[in-house]
Amino acid sequence: MLLTQARMPLLAIALLLLPACGTNPYSLPRIETGEPEVTEPVPEAPAPSAPVDPPVNSAAGAHSGLLAKAESAMARGDYEESLAYLQRAQRIDPDNAEVYLAMAQTHSAAGNSAQARATAERGLLYCSGVSQCNALRAYLP
Repeated sequence: MLLTQARMPLLAIALLLLPACGTNPYSLPRIETGEPEVTEPVPEAPAPSAPVDPPVNSAAGAHSGLLAKAESAMARGDYEESLAYLQRAQRIDPDNAEVYLAMAQTHSAAGNSAQARATAERGLLYCSGVSQCNALRAYLP
């Protein structure tokens, strides 16, 4: 196919515009300033210090006070208050079988054997020691 002289300038213009189609119109041109690029210095690692004692489990101390308050409330016959303390203790230490055992005891004393059984079953997941596990099993059928 022979190109006519009228189509030749159109082809030349199209070939000149074609490379512009491949550039990103949203990219900004890089401005060269001649100044050196500033890099942040890498901070040095601190020198090792004396070994630190492992943190003391404050949850154990916090929930033991709540267990004592719950036991006192249960002894007075205030099962709702006792369960409120035990629920707080459970939020502090959710894997403590002692909390589940106290909850099962409180539910049982309140006459809610189904809830006592469910709580004891959950506590069996966390019990340690034969006496603690047996105490939780006592609430199971």
